[in-house]
Amino acid sequence: MRVHEFVDEGLGHSSYVIDLGDGTAAVVDPPRFPIAQERLVTALGLRLAWTLDTHSHADYVTGSPALAARSGATFIAPAASRLETPHRAVTDREHVRVGDAAELVALATPGHTPDHHAYLLVENGTPVALFSGGSLMVGTVGRTDLCGPDLAVPLAHEMFVALRRFDELPGALPVYPTHGAGSFCSAPGASQRTSTLDHERNTNPLFSIIDEDEFVDRLVAGFGTFPSYFARLPELNRRGPTRYDTLPKLAALGADDVDRHVAAGGVVVDARPVAAFSAGHVPGSLSNTLRPVFASWLGWLVGPNRPLVFVLDDGQDRNDLVRQCLDVGQELIIGELAGGIGAWSKSGRTIGSIPLVDPAGMIGQVIDVRQVNEYATGHVPGSVNIELGAISGTAVTSGPVTVMCGHGERAMTGASILAAAGRDDVLVLDGGPDTWSAATGQALETSQ
Repeated sequence: MRVHEFVDEGLGHSSYVIDLGDGTAAVVDPPRFPIAQERLVTALGLRLAWTLDTHSHADYVTGSPALAARSGATFIAPAASRLETPHRAVTDREHVRVGDAAELVALATPGHTPDHHAYLLVENGTPVALFSGGSLMVGTVGRTDLCGPDLAVPLAHEMFVALRRFDELPGALPVYPTHGAGSFCSAPGASQRTSTLDHERNTNPLFSIIDEDEFVDRLVAGFGTFPSYFARLPELNRRGPTRYDTLPKLAALGADDVDRHVAAGGVVVDARPVAAFSAGHVPGSLSNTLRPVFASWLGWLVGPNRPLVFVLDDGQDRNDLVRQCLDVGQELIIGELAGGIGAWSKSGRTIGSIPLVDPAGMIGQVIDVRQVNEYATGHVPGSVNIELGAISGTAVTSGPVTVMCGHGERAMTGASILAAAGRDDVLVLDGGPDTWSAATGQALETSQ
């Protein structure tokens, strides 16, 4: 029996293919497009027999319903999830035989979500793996505020009780979480993806707390903000997402088509690199460079009911862009501007620009759009922290501003939002705090 790991670095999401040792396989918490997972199953000469979800995910659209329908696999999910898609519902301590020598034991572990279950994989009566989902993670545990601030503390108490269920399991047991580094679903933790129970018992600062009230206080105090789309995906996953067996292709749109979509409430998302957007872009467009975290920021900043039109460079991966959109439930994909920004310019339409400057070119108020915890570790003295997810609803000082982040991508996104609101006095730092410190010889400030 062997476990194969797949990681989406942008969402901080891990999924797993289990070779059950009898010619069949199971997938745990598959993404909406489990292309690599299905390829591995085929390459290993296995038949996909099972697909499992540990909870109703908030950070991505589940791939289990479509995978089950396409392959004939049985979809296992907690009964507490109340799914409307065909599945085998499991309850606490229920045993499911999944192979000749293997069975799964469902363990109700509410906290991260009320419906959360972990799955203990047992081979010939011996525990061999714990798929902990969003409960126990490497160096941390799942956050408990995704269902709203009123439930954060009650669910933290449930999380404490749930984690103690793992105390009876052997220390050498491998732990395979669904969330990890880069995930907004976890409290701050370590960078590695998998672990063992002994390692977590010895090194995980939250898992090692034995006093319930202390655990709850420490956990809740560490929460930062999370993407707004997290509020709607659990219900989408509960009701069942639209099935896609292949990735849709982007339609080619002329400049007139783009104008019509914008007039009807659509948004132009420019996925080109920061320097390209700086030099020239469709006025009012949102800069969001195509990279692993593209999906998180698109879902955070653009409502799901707004049609999406994209501006891309020739060499960029259209399939990756479409996949990332659909992974976070952005379904209204209209197409891309054919010929890119060059075609827009040739049509005689106005081109916008936002200066990209080095530290010597920074003027006015400095706005740092990183997350609060990032800002606290080191920032330009006198800068103001406005998280990117909040910038559209925050009053920004009048007069010139220089927007910055860690590297420049989020800063350009924030600057594009300000420009779309009518600001023409916005600049972006090419780099981050370390760039500024190295250029000026001055130390960064830190804060609690």
